[in-house]
Amino acid sequence: MEQIVQVTALCVVGALLAVVVRRGSPECALVLGIAAAVAVLVFLAQGLEELMAFLAELGERSGIPETLFMPLYKTLGIALVVRVGAGLCRDAGESALGSVVETAGAVCAMLTALPLLRTVLDMLLELME
Repeated sequence: MEQIVQVTALCVVGALLAVVVRRGSPECALVLGIAAAVAVLVFLAQGLEELMAFLAELGERSGIPETLFMPLYKTLGIALVVRVGAGLCRDAGESALGSVVETAGAVCAMLTALPLLRTVLDMLLELME
């Protein structure tokens, strides 16, 4: 709970600074936004490590092969990167590029999930025989 308050405060301060700076230098405002995003990621690194360790333990204990969990992890990572990237593009006034980032993210997520989808298809075909 404390982390989300700190992250929110950092982002709000970064956004307010960007609004003030944007009038004189839009480029600096964009850099401020990127810096705030990087600071949040660094701040959350330990929490992300704990989460990844738990998910790895969950995979080991469940007996489900890691090859089935890996596409889920990668797809989640893609979704997070795309959301931040598209938002930064829109903040820079490039909404078309933000849409391209989102489209590319959807394609990459589907490509990443292909092994999982193939496994599901194989299981369904086996059940039908």
